[in-house]
Amino acid sequence: MENTFYETSCDVLVIGAGHAGCEAALAAARLNMNTVMLTLNLESIAFMACNPSIGGTAKGHLVREIDALGGEMGINADKACMQLRMLNRGKGSAVQSLRSQSDKHLYHALMKKTLEETDNLRILQGEAVKILTENGKVTGVLTDFGGIIEAKAVVLATGVYLNAEITTGNWQKNVGPNGFAPANKLTASLIDLGFTVKRLKTGTPARVDGRTVDFTKCQIQPGEDEIYPFSFMTESAPKKETQTPCYLTYTNEETHRIIRENLERSPLMSGLIVGVGPRYCPSIETKVIRFADKERHQIFLEPEGRLTHEVYVQGMSTSLPHEVQKAMYRTIPGLEHCEIMRYAYAIEYDAIDSTDLKLSLEFKKVENLFTAGQVNGTSGYEEAAAQGLIAGINAAMKLKGMPPVILKRNEAYIGVMIDDLVTKGADEPYRIMTSRAEHRIFLRQDNADMRLTEIGRACGLVKDDRYERFLKRKAEYASAKEESKKKLLPKEANDFIAKYGFSPLNTAITYKDMIKRGISIKDIKEYYNAFENVRWDTLEMLETDYRYEGYLAKGLEQIERAKKLEEKKLPADIDYMKIEGLRIEARENLNKIRPENLGQAGRIYGVNPADVAVLMVYLKK
Repeated sequence: MENTFYETSCDVLVIGAGHAGCEAALAAARLNMNTVMLTLNLESIAFMACNPSIGGTAKGHLVREIDALGGEMGINADKACMQLRMLNRGKGSAVQSLRSQSDKHLYHALMKKTLEETDNLRILQGEAVKILTENGKVTGVLTDFGGIIEAKAVVLATGVYLNAEITTGNWQKNVGPNGFAPANKLTASLIDLGFTVKRLKTGTPARVDGRTVDFTKCQIQPGEDEIYPFSFMTESAPKKETQTPCYLTYTNEETHRIIRENLERSPLMSGLIVGVGPRYCPSIETKVIRFADKERHQIFLEPEGRLTHEVYVQGMSTSLPHEVQKAMYRTIPGLEHCEIMRYAYAIEYDAIDSTDLKLSLEFKKVENLFTAGQVNGTSGYEEAAAQGLIAGINAAMKLKGMPPVILKRNEAYIGVMIDDLVTKGADEPYRIMTSRAEHRIFLRQDNADMRLTEIGRACGLVKDDRYERFLKRKAEYASAKEESKKKLLPKEANDFIAKYGFSPLNTAITYKDMIKRGISIKDIKEYYNAFENVRWDTLEMLETDYRYEGYLAKGLEQIERAKKLEEKKLPADIDYMKIEGLRIEARENLNKIRPENLGQAGRIYGVNPADVAVLMVYLKK
């Protein structure tokens, strides 16, 4: 490019200002790195292009973990909260997940303000068109206006903007989500650097004018207030009466008839869209085909903010033509006279093969180049933010000459997600789920701070105020655990336990024993005036630990066995093709992924226990 000029220099450059980019930039800056964030549009910072919510099944776990490590998403999600609900309440504590309906405009404004007021951080609007390198090491980027930004490390967090193309019916446009400009030039640079690039797809439903919706025909979905919020730094959840309701309605046979009659006009079905879409967030036309036996599908009506009438129609993602969208939306109870403010669309974009990355999220072929978020093949704000946080931390750690922060599968859902991406790859947009975590009984929402705050403190991201709160809670937990061992004589306990159908005792019993028998710690606290000055969420954590005590003990044995494999490091220069005894498939996949230890090797597709045994013998030579 002619007429290039020096724009600025920095320690860490973050490309992109979505949920991944925001966490990456904040982490790097807070770790005293001179940081620049380059974004296509300042108005797209932390923009919720799809669902106006934070959290959900397993996603709520990620937000709590981000918060425990010193990230920002949970703090601003609490401030922008319009409604809180705990999902999977009827199931075990391990799979319960917090979900917050968010004011998307307020969330954007809060995150933008946070970024602007963070020391060591500059925000710059512009498009990155080329990654600059020298001797296999990143040196900065070239922008579309000819500016050169020199950087010692770069975090690529471009979201769904690379060669983004929106499609409805037979209409296509080279544009990003919500009409924002795409990034059309950077993909070529990534290919030149050695990235494997693929095409993925996601989509979003229409937004309707809430004034044209008859909510009386829908089931109200109120919020809850007996919940602790996402962030450990938030004092309390909003009261139920101040929360904004959502609503539930359903599709019907008429809806499905219109969809079936127009399938040939769907770009998903006609082949106009070639990108692979998310399995766990399918379009309505996909659901109608895949679940042909279902008479109806759930539709949630969710407000997009307190200062707008826009309502998000969750469950009705589609790429059908506009006139078909209008017809099928108006078959749904409550939406008979709805006016669409923004039509639904599908969006295709370029993403990289995540197996090209190390567990630190650094690109294997270019030193100090990290990637995070949907460009890695994930879906969801929470998945993106978690990766951004780790990439930002590790960019800073690398420049400081310190080892990277790599969370293990038994330590965090973040560790599960990154290990899945790097070890197994993602042929479709990856979504975190509780079922992906084999140690999920340890990875609960309620103990995220206990699991991860010390790690955040060690790398320097957890500051004094948060750490002091953590130490106080840790002390509260220890105190409550000690008090739970208090012995009660039969005469002190029998009247109380009789309420729960238990026979009179002849020997003493502890609060812990009562809890393990199924008596609520809340009831114990109220009846005996016990556990004074202990947060109720801390008490709930203790209760869960006692209820799962046996399972936790067995799980620790599994973790210890896995730990032994994780500790056996594999040299980076191994030529797996030359190791005798390995099957061809195993050799090829091991050479591609280049695992960092035996544990990771065993999780690669095509590598079986016999192959791991061969590697163990090889390491002993």
